[in-house]
Amino acid sequence: MKLLGWIILLTLGLLGGARAQDSAQGSRELRSPDQAPIERQVKGTAGRDIRVLVLTNVRPNCTSGPLPTVRLVAPPANGKITVRRVRLSATNVKQCLSLEVPALVALYRSAPEFEGSDTMTVEIRPDEGVPELRRIIINVTKTDPGRSI
Repeated sequence: MKLLGWIILLTLGLLGGARAQDSAQGSRELRSPDQAPIERQVKGTAGRDIRVLVLTNVRPNCTSGPLPTVRLVAPPANGKITVRRVRLSATNVKQCLSLEVPALVALYRSAPEFEGSDTMTVEIRPDEGVPELRRIIINVTKTDPGRSI
């Protein structure tokens, strides 16, 4: 099996008050852990779930492959990370017009009164291939960043 079908989806938003920063991102060359981590930012509200990472594996024939292993290298200082296994429904991903596959979703939740920036680093290790480090910066406010007064 080739890594061609491995997809990392960084949907950083709209769950528990998080605001979208990035959308789906296709298959890419993986970085080894000795390289600098790929950095992403997300915004969200204190005390609410913020979706920071969605991972799945879609093969060229639009079926699911084995999910990657995710390891928390550096936990966030002011919150907790929860990883859930879910079913992901998507349309127009690569050559797949419609698909439903298993996925892993990482959620961050800060302390209710925390406001500021928190950072976490995860290692993503696909079934085949080179592991990749992701550094995620979570900007937390006490009010919903998507709403205006």
